[in-house]
Amino acid sequence: MMAMLFALLAAPAVFAIPVAQTNYGLARNTARQVPDASDIDLDPYPNKPRLTFRPDGTFKITVFSDLHYGENPWDDWGPQQDVNSTRLMNTVLQDEKPDYVVLNGDLITGENTFRENSTSLIDEIVAPLNKYEIPFSSTHGNHDNEPNITHAEEIRRELQVAPLSYTRAAPAWANGEGYGPGTYWVPVYTRARDRTPSLILWFFDSRGGFSEGANSTALPDWVDASVADWIHLTVSKMDAAWGSADKVARGSLVFVHIPPHAVQALQPGLNSTQDPGLNADVLGEGSTQATSDPTNNGKDQPFWDAVNAEIKNLHGVISGHDHGNEWCKRETTKNVIFCFDKHSGYGGYSSIGWGHGVRNVVFRSPNPSIGPETWIRMEDGSTHAQIVMDDSYN
Repeated sequence: MMAMLFALLAAPAVFAIPVAQTNYGLARNTARQVPDASDIDLDPYPNKPRLTFRPDGTFKITVFSDLHYGENPWDDWGPQQDVNSTRLMNTVLQDEKPDYVVLNGDLITGENTFRENSTSLIDEIVAPLNKYEIPFSSTHGNHDNEPNITHAEEIRRELQVAPLSYTRAAPAWANGEGYGPGTYWVPVYTRARDRTPSLILWFFDSRGGFSEGANSTALPDWVDASVADWIHLTVSKMDAAWGSADKVARGSLVFVHIPPHAVQALQPGLNSTQDPGLNADVLGEGSTQATSDPTNNGKDQPFWDAVNAEIKNLHGVISGHDHGNEWCKRETTKNVIFCFDKHSGYGGYSSIGWGHGVRNVVFRSPNPSIGPETWIRMEDGSTHAQIVMDDSYN
């Protein structure tokens, strides 16, 4: 694990940036709050250690996806799956020694556990991360919004029990109307003393959840259109304070639990040599953003457009959700690399031969012109499906 450097972020200058007119399709009205540049803090972690690249210029991320803790708590099978998942986490963390961990959604099977102890499952999930003192952050999935748990509850609990959690809730304007609280970004610096970050990790809340009850609300399964304007404002403020990403060489990587709708069109053209990784889940209804809505009409398109137009030096977009898929492929309409995670948890659906593991992403340099390597690591230590996320891929 990298040596944690405890220098604090320098306080950034404050810039007044008006809400720009964008073409992302957000219908504005006085009844709905909209993104406000004053809510965008360029010093979001003043009391946490700065995340930095290693002295050799590398930065390693390990992604656990679809852990699905809390299934069948009334019998022996369910708790044993959580034991198995915790074993996997401990094995991988001890072997891989990542600099950062991402929990990419569906931490808990919220329709299947008990309401009275659902948040305590977060304690189990983060225990290995606390044990090895590894900084991390989470996205949240459709199963994290069910009658027994919500995204907001998971975030609050994680921040209470995990000192090195970099998860945070979206600003006040995002409350209400089903926006989804888990949209934020995390800066990574080359050296702790640097004024500007060299890598931004972006996390987006794809919402979802199909059960209605006293403690949850059925939400659409795509990133809300208002997030497109938030992306524009955030990048504008970063550029004003730190310089354009093109000029100061600032890279980016995006995590979102449910894959964007555009990904569905990639599957028929997969080549197992060029696009390696398990391809066992056929994408269709419910498998990508907005496909559970029969009137889809590109409801996640404002988000997808903004991610690719506004976020510069974007190495790729990484999703979970579909347990039988591990593959990567370039999405040609946006010229962006998309990758599925590896189903990590023993909870959730699976099939013979799929196995359990993680996706590793290793940045080989803070320079965004040098793409990271990524591959699947299985619980037994075997690896496959390695690619380099750069211009040469596909």
